[in-house]
Formats: sequence, structure tokens, C-alpha cells
Amino acid sequence: MTMQPTLYPADILYTGMGSPVRSGGVVVSGQTVAAAGPLDELRQNYPQAREVPLRQVISPPPVNAHTHLDMSLYDFKSLPYFQWIPEVVIAGRARRGREGARVGLEAVRASGAAGMGDIVWDAATMEWLLQESDVPGTLYWEVLDPNPATAQATFDATRGRVAAWRRLKRPGGPRLGLSPHATHTVSHTLHRLLAEYAAGEGLPMQIHVLEHPSEAELFATGGGPLAASMGRMVPGLSIPDILGRAPSPDLTAISYLEALGVLKARPTLIHMVNVTPEDIRVVAQAGCPVVTCPRSNRNLHCGTFPWQDYAAAGVEIALGTDSVASGETLNIHDEIRAAWAVHKGLDPRLVVRAAVKGGTRVVGGRVPFIRRGEAWNESYLWPE
Repeated sequence: MTMQPTLYPADILYTGMGSPVRSGGVVVSGQTVAAAGPLDELRQNYPQAREVPLRQVISPPPVNAHTHLDMSLYDFKSLPYFQWIPEVVIAGRARRGREGARVGLEAVRASGAAGMGDIVWDAATMEWLLQESDVPGTLYWEVLDPNPATAQATFDATRGRVAAWRRLKRPGGPRLGLSPHATHTVSHTLHRLLAEYAAGEGLPMQIHVLEHPSEAELFATGGGPLAASMGRMVPGLSIPDILGRAPSPDLTAISYLEALGVLKARPTLIHMVNVTPEDIRVVAQAGCPVVTCPRSNRNLHCGTFPWQDYAAAGVEIALGTDSVASGETLNIHDEIRAAWAVHKGLDPRLVVRAAVKGGTRVVGGRVPFIRRGEAWNESYLWPE
């Protein structure tokens, strides 16, 4: 007896190749893809197929390219970024660690994410994730030290940890990376050391850059609410001390990283909301991908990511949830829906591609293809 094929129609079809298309579909026979393409053609070529209700998206699963799993025991709180760091992240540091990462990993797994890029603060948590995580991707060790005088010691400790953690890597397990926390929380000396080391060792990097307007103000004037917050958190250390130069109106976080040589390591730049056209040009020329977190940007009063400008410049874009403390959940599908809502004039297919192809390119791995002869997977049917 011949099995009747099933036709799955979708508003958006992304096969993992090329670009997503509108009004597409997949014909499945048994557990094998018989065809994928424009819906009208599939209906014509497979008139015997049983057609099921329309889906919004059929695609390989998306990737959560930026998370903080070890903050998953924090409570969500919406505050301006320069307040949120001391009042939420630092104040709640005792709740950050392995148990939070365990809860967060379960949430990412339940969301159906195909991979993740996770920032890890705690050494014991890194060891646990390297040995236990079954979600592919990259675990980035977070480094913070704004004091140039202690940069070498911090770097030496980081290098020693990376050497030890490399021995814990498993075939098919997550890869190891580095995350100099942000442009203003890592000294100019340490930024150089980490970037040169990462480039030489083939370690991927993620850096938080230009998340809130106050960061742009810090580089331009040395003042503003973020600079004031930094002054309270690291008393006795000035902004010129951290940056190794005086702020100036023509200085941005991106021109600063470029001058340090950090962009040569092609780090992934997280947030990148409050940028200039020149920043975008420099990032595109350097070949650095960016990750946007729409809900976190909204909740921390950061502004709107200039998606169209990045796309026009040819910058690779990915999506991430950030932590539950700012992004509310670790469900990448929630983030995708938020991106559609925030970027109303944007072609929704660009968001799908960013979540799948962009995320995979950031955290590593391979996007499976939905094409004739490949195995069919129900995870290709995105939740409504």
C-alpha cells in the first residue's frame, strides 16, 4: 500500500539554503522530505498529498546566540542599563552560578533551540556545562577587569583556565570561547591581550558593545550616567585610566576597539544599538557579526537596533534572549516574535534567517537542509 504524502504549507519557508521564501511548503512521505519549495508548485506536483493547516514558519530550528544561563535564578527587572547593572546584576550575584545554569539549560532545551552562545561567569559552572551540556554551541568565559595595573594577572589566570577547560571538551560538545565583558569594563591593556590570544588560539569571542546611549556618552565626553555608575563601582579609577586615552567627541566604542586591534579577532558584538553609520561600516569591513536582543534592549531602555542599516551593509545578524533578568525568558521563539513586533517594517524573512543561519554562524555548527531525500523533523514546524 502506497503511503499518502503530507503537504505542510507555510507563510515563510526556509530550507537552510539561500534566503527564506514566502508562501512555501514541504511535502513529506513517511519520514522523508519529498519536495520543498513554492506552495503553488507543490500543490500542482503533488495533488494527492494531504494538506494540513498553514504554519507561520517552517525552517530548521533557530539558535539562541546570546544567553546568560547562570543568571536564571534572578528576577526579571526593567531599569535603565546603567542602573540595572549595579542594582540587579551585582546586587544579585549570590544567585548566579551552577544551579541557575542548570535551570537555564533546561529552559533553552525546552525552547527547541538548535544551539546557543552562553556567557559564563562562574568557573564551576563552566566546568559543569562543558561536561554536561547537550545543547551545541559556544560557552564564552566572561572576563571583567577595568584596571590596567592588574591586566596581566587577569590575563594569565584566564589563559590558565582555558588550558584546563580545553581538556574537558567532548566530541560534539560545546566549544570554548572568551567574552571580554564590555568595552568599558575591561581595560585597554586587557582588551589587547585577550583579542591577540583569542585570534592566535582560534577562540571565538563575544563582547557587549554600545548597548545603552550612556555608553556612547561615556566615550564621547567621559561623563553621563554610565560613567557615574562606573565611578561608584570602581572608585579611584577614571575613564581615561580604563580606556588608555581621553574621551573625545569623535571617539566611539567601535573606533576604540578598532584602534586597539580587537576587531582583527572578528569578535561577535552584542547589542550594538547606539551606533553611528561609520560604526556600522567599520564592523562590516572587519567582518564582525552582531547579535541583537530586542526584549532586553526594550526593557533596559536601550533604544532600537538599526536592523535595516546592518542588513544593507552586509553585516551578519543573529538573535539572542540575553538573561531572564533583562529578557524575561530564554525562549528564542519569544525573541523572534519580539523582533517581529519591534521591527514592524522589516521583512520577517530577515528575522528567520538571522535566527537560523546567523545564529549558527555565530556559535558554530551546521544548519540542516530541508530538501528532497533528507529526513523530516517535526522541529521544523515552528510554534505558532
